[in-house]
Amino acid sequence: MKPITLTDELKEKLHDDEFYYGELSKMALSSSAIKLLLDSPKTYQYVTQYGSEDTEALRAGWLFHTAVLQPDVFEEQIFVDVQSKNTKLYKEAKDTHGRVFTIKEKNEAERMADALLRNQHAVSYLKSAQVEIPTIGTIHGYPFRGKADILNKYSMADLKSTSDIKSFPYSAKRYGYDIQVYIYCQLFNVTYDRFTFIVVDKGSLDIGIFTVSEEFYLAGEQKVLEGIDRYRAFFEEGQSLDDYYIEGIL
Repeated sequence: MKPITLTDELKEKLHDDEFYYGELSKMALSSSAIKLLLDSPKTYQYVTQYGSEDTEALRAGWLFHTAVLQPDVFEEQIFVDVQSKNTKLYKEAKDTHGRVFTIKEKNEAERMADALLRNQHAVSYLKSAQVEIPTIGTIHGYPFRGKADILNKYSMADLKSTSDIKSFPYSAKRYGYDIQVYIYCQLFNVTYDRFTFIVVDKGSLDIGIFTVSEEFYLAGEQKVLEGIDRYRAFFEEGQSLDDYYIEGIL
């Protein structure tokens, strides 16, 4: 991958989701790209070429983020009052509008957003902050992209939802949030101790405020380096994906 210069024109294009998640995903790495490379370079190649499906978890996460950070965008979405996405009405709405959501999905996003916005500790991170700020930069010689949920002058916060908030410290490692922390700290010039996760439990609606340790940050750095090594080996140096294998002892 070639380095990317952040021109005024590119800064403007970064706010176009179609460009950010489409063309730019082939020009720059990201936290999700590193996770895919670590999981399977074959999967990374497929997703880069053909894209990935919009899963239920991704849809719900996007809608929740939008309800909190961009309520005007949330209200612009198309919501269909159906019990199932297999109904004729839902399919017709999707054919007409592209991305549509059910009333049930709307209610769930609003339920979580309302819980977060009622919590003064969570809301304090939103005061005087910029939201949904995309950027690109160079990390270890490679172009990376990232989009900050909540960005202040010297700190940043990221919204997450979970089905078990007490287990979030473990799921954060499982889902590679340490990778995101390292990349975003580099891209936005924020120290790890100024990065915060604001978490909503989808069941209880409990709110969690989780800061980041140096150990978590350094674990993310190590994973990024490993992901870059895999990218270099399979997509720059020509190592065959047919020779990729996983080894272990049972």
